Amino acid sequence: MAIAEVSIVPLGTGSPSVSGYVAACLKVLDESGLTYELHGMGTIIEGDLQELFEVIREMHEVPFTEGVQRVVTSIKLDDRRDKESTFRNKVASVLDKK
Repeated sequence: MAIAEVSIVPLGTGSPSVSGYVAACLKVLDESGLTYELHGMGTIIEGDLQELFEVIREMHEVPFTEGVQRVVTSIKLDDRRDKESTFRNKVASVLDKK
């Protein structure tokens, strides 16, 4: 299973707020059934690598469907194949070492 951190930023919206666009992108995630967690600077998603790429592409398209002409999407990917890992396990591992 892979873990991706995604940030989707619509540009030229005329407003500094992007929460409406983020909420619309989260609807795509809800429909995907993938595990995710929203945080203040992006969203962490877990799943099969191919599924992650597909859902991120769908999320990237959302602002365009709402009239935005430019979207910047940043992706950070952790694809560990030697053992099963989740974003919650990664956090717990660090906190256990405190």
